[in-house]
Amino acid sequence: MSLVLGYDESPGAVRALHVAIELSAALGEPLVLVYGAAAPGALGEEYRSHQEAVRETGRKVLDQAVGVAAGAGVATTVEVIDQKPAQALLDAASRHAARFIVVGSWGESPVRGALLGSTPHKLLHLSPVPVVCVPMEQ
Repeated sequence: MSLVLGYDESPGAVRALHVAIELSAALGEPLVLVYGAAAPGALGEEYRSHQEAVRETGRKVLDQAVGVAAGAGVATTVEVIDQKPAQALLDAASRHAARFIVVGSWGESPVRGALLGSTPHKLLHLSPVPVVCVPMEQ
C-alpha cells in the first residue's frame, strides 16, 4: 500500500505535504507524489510547447517535495501525469493501491468548490479510497 499526494506548491499543498509525510512515516508506507499536468486545449504546436512547459513545472515542483520527504526519511515515487489533477490522483491511487489520497485545500467555500469543480471536491465524491483534505493554515 501507499499514500498518494497531489502536490503543486500551493499553500494548501505545502501543508498537505507535511501531513502526508507524517502519515507515511507513521504507517511505514511510501508516498506517491503526483502532479496532474494536463495542458489546456489539444491542437497544434502551441499545445505541445505548453504541455512540455507544464510537465517541466511539475517535475521541478515535485523535486522540492521529494527533498522534504527524504529529509523525513520517507520513500517517494514521483509521477507527472498528463491528466487533470483529480483524474491523475485517482489513477495513481489505483495503480499504487493507495490507502489514502492526500490533498490540500485553498480555503474555498463549499459552494465555490462545487460550482468550479475543485480537485478536493471532485475527489471527495469520486474516490473509492479515503481522501484526507488538509486545510490551509490560518
